[in-house]
Amino acid sequence: MQSISRQLRKEKLIARDQLTVEYLKENSKNICDRVMKMTSFKKSKTVFIYVDFRSEVKTRELISKMFEMGKRVVVPVTLLEERDLLPVYINNLTTDLAPGYASIPEPVKAIRETQKVASETIDLIFLPGSVFDERGGRMGYGGGFYDRFVSVRAPQALRVGLAYEIQMVERAPLHDHDEYMDRVITEKRVIHTTR
Repeated sequence: MQSISRQLRKEKLIARDQLTVEYLKENSKNICDRVMKMTSFKKSKTVFIYVDFRSEVKTRELISKMFEMGKRVVVPVTLLEERDLLPVYINNLTTDLAPGYASIPEPVKAIRETQKVASETIDLIFLPGSVFDERGGRMGYGGGFYDRFVSVRAPQALRVGLAYEIQMVERAPLHDHDEYMDRVITEKRVIHTTR
């Protein structure tokens, strides 16, 4: 099972990395448009969202729109030793972010203490991933950071996976620690699940 899931993750990430810049840009916009129509998104006040890295669904345009809407935008800092995520709110995509763990953009050190957010106040969490399935199952990148965060720190938050259709499978070989999403949004559809 371990090698099957590792192989599937690798295949899907290679396929995603081969998508063109134009495809990523255009279809991230389609996904962003679907997010904007979600009632739960419109009602949310505090939103936890990753800042896109490499070929992930692009989130910066969505983050900018959230600033305009007056939402509190929370971005994770990867705490490697604790194997956890630190939720920190940001006000500016340019000045509040810097390359962090694995060069992933994350809140700068100067604001981590003063703009730390209580995880129980988060209404909605957008998660990246390598593979998603029709049941709302999500395979991450192997570290388990998001799985632990959504299950232990912010179980009250609505979980939304953002992915391209190329990352979808009917049934992913999930492990016990892999968490399910409430929604998975791709460039073609919104999958509602019953977590």
